Amino acid sequence: MAKYSYTAIDQSGKQKTGKIDAADDAEANAKLSGMGLMVSGLTKEASKSKGGGRKGQAKGAAKSGGGGGFHIGKAINQEGLTIFTRQLATLLQAGLPLLRGLEVMIRQEKNPAFKTILTQIADNVRSGNNLSDGLAQHPKIFDRLFVNMVRAGEAGGVLDVVLSRLARFMEKALKTKKKVKSAMIYPSVVITVAVAIVVGLMIGVVPRFQQIFEEMLGGAQLPALTRWVIGFSDFIQNNIIVSIIIVVVLVVAFKFGINTTGGRMLWDRITLRMPKIGGLLQIAAISRFARTFGTLLSSGVPILQALQITKEIIGNSVIESALEKVHDRVRDGEPLAAPLEQQRVFPTMVTSMIDVGEETGELAEMLNRIADNYDEDVDNAVNSLTSIIEPIMIVVLALIVGVIVIALFLPIIGIIQQLSGG
Repeated sequence: MAKYSYTAIDQSGKQKTGKIDAADDAEANAKLSGMGLMVSGLTKEASKSKGGGRKGQAKGAAKSGGGGGFHIGKAINQEGLTIFTRQLATLLQAGLPLLRGLEVMIRQEKNPAFKTILTQIADNVRSGNNLSDGLAQHPKIFDRLFVNMVRAGEAGGVLDVVLSRLARFMEKALKTKKKVKSAMIYPSVVITVAVAIVVGLMIGVVPRFQQIFEEMLGGAQLPALTRWVIGFSDFIQNNIIVSIIIVVVLVVAFKFGINTTGGRMLWDRITLRMPKIGGLLQIAAISRFARTFGTLLSSGVPILQALQITKEIIGNSVIESALEKVHDRVRDGEPLAAPLEQQRVFPTMVTSMIDVGEETGELAEMLNRIADNYDEDVDNAVNSLTSIIEPIMIVVLALIVGVIVIALFLPIIGIIQQLSGG
C-alpha cells in the first residue's frame, strides 16, 4: 500500500486536503469517490522512480480544466477524442458491455499512443475498477469535465446516455471553436502578407531607389516622407537581427505576462472591451458556460461541482472570477440567477432564462437552450466580424504600400521636372 496526498472538493463545494492509503492511483480515486469527494489533485508519496510519471499526471489533473475547453496531449487531438467518445457511446447504446466496447475501440484504433492508453484503461476496467478511475489516470487527455460526467453516468447507471450527451457537447464545442478560429485566419494571412511586402520593399526596393536619388539629385534635399521611408529602410537593414530579437522578446514577454494571474486578468478585460472582437469572445464564453454547465447538470453532477468544473474550463479569467463568487453564494444557499445577474458579466436574457429554469425545475434544459441560441449568435458574430475585417485589412494594406510608393515617386517627379526644365 502506498500513501497518497489528495486535494478534493466535497459535495458542499468546499476544498479538502488529506492523505489516504491505496494500492495504486485507481484505488485511491475510487476510495475518494466513495467518500463523496471530487478529486482535483492526487500525489503519490512513496517512491520517486516509477511513480514520478503518474505523479506529474495527477498534479496535472488540477490544471486540466483551465484555459477553456479540453486539454489534449500528444496521444490524440480534440477531434479524435470527440470521435472516440461518439463511437464508444454508440457501442454501449447498441447493447455491448463496456469492456467489450473498449476492446472494439482498441482494435480499430490506429494511433499507437492512444491505443496504449485505451489498453491501460481496459485493463483497469477488467480488474474491477470503474471507467472513470481509468480515465482519471490520464488527465492530459480526459479532463475533469470528461471524468466527472462519466463518473456521474456510472453512478446513475446511464453511462451510454452520458457518453452520448458528452459526445454531443464536444461536437458542438469543437464546431464553435473552429468557427471562431476561422474568423482569425483571414486577418492573420493578410497581416503576414503585409509584413512580408513591407520588409521586401524596405530591403530590396527602397535601397535601389535611394542609390538612384543620390546619383541623379546630387545630394539635394529629399521630401520628408521619402526621408522617413529611407530612414526606416536603413534601420531595418542595419538592425535586422536586433529587430528580430526585439520582436521575439516582446512575444515572449507577452506570453509570460498573460500566464500570470494579473496579466491574464488584464488581457481578458482588454479583449472583452475590444469592438466586435470583445462581443464575439463574450458570447462564445457564455455559450461554453451554458453548454458545459447544462450538460453537467443533466448528467447528474451536483450543482456546486458543476459550477466548479465549468469555472475552470471557461477560458476567461473575468468570467471565471465572476463564477467563483457565484459558486460561493450558491454554496451559502442562494439561488443561481440572482448572483449571476449581480456580477454583470452575463446578459439579462441569460440570467432571466436561468431564473425561469430554476423556478420550473428545468435548469439543465434551459441552459442547453441558452447555449443553442448563443451558438447561433456566435455564427452571426463571426460572419459580421469577417465581413468587417476583410475591407479594413485591404484598406490598411493598400495604405501601407501606397505610402511607400508615393514616398519613392515624389523625388522622381522632381527629377522629371529638372530634366524637362533643362
